[in-house]
Amino acid sequence: MRIVIAGYGMAAARLAERLGGHDVTVVGEEPRPAYNRLLLAKVLTGTLTADDVALTGGGTARLGVAVSDVDPRARRVTLADGTGLPYDVLVLATGARPWTPPVENLDARVLRTLDDHLALAAEVRPGTEIAVLGGGVLGLETALALASMRARVTVVQPAGRLLERVLDDTASAVLERQCRHHGVSVLAGATAVRHEPGEGLKLDDGTFLPAAIVIAATGVRPRTELAERAGLAVDGGVIVDDGLRTSDPRVYAIGDCVRGAPGLVAHAWRQADVLAERLTGGERRDVPEPPVTRLRASGVDLTAFGRLDPDALRFSDPAGGRYGALSIVDGRVGGAVLLGLPDAAAHLADLHATGAPAPADRLALLFGRALPAGAAPAGGLVCRCAGVTRAFLVDAWRAGAPDPAAATRAGTGCGDCRDRIADLIARLEGESA
Repeated sequence: MRIVIAGYGMAAARLAERLGGHDVTVVGEEPRPAYNRLLLAKVLTGTLTADDVALTGGGTARLGVAVSDVDPRARRVTLADGTGLPYDVLVLATGARPWTPPVENLDARVLRTLDDHLALAAEVRPGTEIAVLGGGVLGLETALALASMRARVTVVQPAGRLLERVLDDTASAVLERQCRHHGVSVLAGATAVRHEPGEGLKLDDGTFLPAAIVIAATGVRPRTELAERAGLAVDGGVIVDDGLRTSDPRVYAIGDCVRGAPGLVAHAWRQADVLAERLTGGERRDVPEPPVTRLRASGVDLTAFGRLDPDALRFSDPAGGRYGALSIVDGRVGGAVLLGLPDAAAHLADLHATGAPAPADRLALLFGRALPAGAAPAGGLVCRCAGVTRAFLVDAWRAGAPDPAAATRAGTGCGDCRDRIADLIARLEGESA
């Protein structure tokens, strides 16, 4: 069976790796193999190199060229260089492209690729005035990274508060205070109306914001052009069933190009795992998990998921940069917002995803005291991105893996779980001493 994957991002790399030993060709328009996009802010600051974020894929890679057309009847794709590839199964993993707001004369940078980040890193100097359009996760991560490089950064957020879809006014105010503490100015409720390249932005209230560089971090849109040219069903994204099959039974789609994709690596990697099993004879279905919003940058630690009800337990400590909110519904975690409370984040997210009963002491749970620090429930998820459970990691260690994390790929996503993994392995080693 000849499998062609159109696109070479994180989802495609995961699928190609899972299909190791099969006839797989991955076609990527960037001139380099896949890499971990979640860690690009650290490449921007110089904390990590391009080699540090590289991902291990599988199959044969065709780099620096995109799939330009699909002929479903002939089961053949045409590449931008004019060459063609036959397929028995085609997987669309074309991802998403940045969306830029309708600002007059806008000439903004977008940070989507590794090369985008490397180019910006080479240009930024201490004191460089930079405006970031967008107060979502990507905008704030970028702004905080640039501020750590001693650039003068201002976030322009049209909504009245940061992360307006996730946080209430109080939580957003605490987050804004934390951003300012780390050198990022915030203009909430402000909209850019005109860009003077090299000089700055005119805002809707008539003020002018000096900025040598403007970065647009205002969201993405699924790349569906290839699917549309192939005559596949598209509605704001490629439509797939719970087996990730499109309207053509020989074509599948995974990752950010799929309708309703939340843009989370855990979601994309789960889809890759599901599809790998189905293409090798399995019957696994894609069952979406509750999305989790995470912001990790320059001392700011935020996790949010689910819904908060009117009876939610709330805690606010603006001076300490901490905010917590927790809803327990029918004895289970219904939602939480945790800013500056990292000990509780992983445990609460796991309880929410699994639907396991929550400890009765809500206050202890909110502050991460209901479970031992660094621990995970027996058999629970340790690495949500890679879907690695505590039991899986322990099994790898007991099987003699020299590096259980590498063997299971735990910690290769956002990296939030690396301390928990190290603690777990240290405890295992201590028990065997």
